[in-house]
Amino acid sequence: MKSLPLLACLALIAPVRAAELMPAFKAGDVVVFQGDSITDGGRARSGNDYNHTMGQDYVYIISARLSALLPERHLTFLNRGIGGNKLSDLAGRWKQDTLDLKPDILSILVGINDNGAHVPMAAFEQTYDKVLAETVAALPKVRLILCTPFTLSVGKYKDNFAPWDAEVKERAKIVEKLAAKYHAAVVRLQPLLDEACKKTPADYWLWDGIHPNYAGHALLSEEWIRVVNAAYGK
Repeated sequence: MKSLPLLACLALIAPVRAAELMPAFKAGDVVVFQGDSITDGGRARSGNDYNHTMGQDYVYIISARLSALLPERHLTFLNRGIGGNKLSDLAGRWKQDTLDLKPDILSILVGINDNGAHVPMAAFEQTYDKVLAETVAALPKVRLILCTPFTLSVGKYKDNFAPWDAEVKERAKIVEKLAAKYHAAVVRLQPLLDEACKKTPADYWLWDGIHPNYAGHALLSEEWIRVVNAAYGK
């Protein structure tokens, strides 16, 4: 009896491995991404523009990869990021754009616009805390993923980068603190990017010091999937 060609064997194994490697994502899960322009990614607002539903960023990559790997689970991915949003903007639309969607998995990436607007750290923490408290009260079984804000010394941020960077890192610490309080998974993006910059210059990953290039979005997406599986795949 002839053995199966290698590609055929891999095709048979792939669905089993996908199930084993992605246990955090359950059948029928609704996955909602919230945030600012990094999450928005130029997504379509029209319900019938299926070419651009998820935007062109880490959200698109995550949604595409998991949908292709796990078609039998019928996962639903929703992007509700809006460019320019601060945390207070998210809070103002939280019921309609988050709670009413009843996510099983909720991912939040916000903070860089708060930094640009110099929103006080105490106000940033209080608003974030309030949003998370409302979320777990309304959706007690939700799996939370909090992504830390990040920056690199590129473009206009090269000048006087140290104080800007210090503020971003302080907001990241607040995110980590709240993640511990609400038992959320934390996707630590600044250390990820700092490590990546050891391989190639910062502008390879973030084109303007804030927004990732396609390579940066790919990096973010891989880390997001890894962290979510580690936290919720048991």
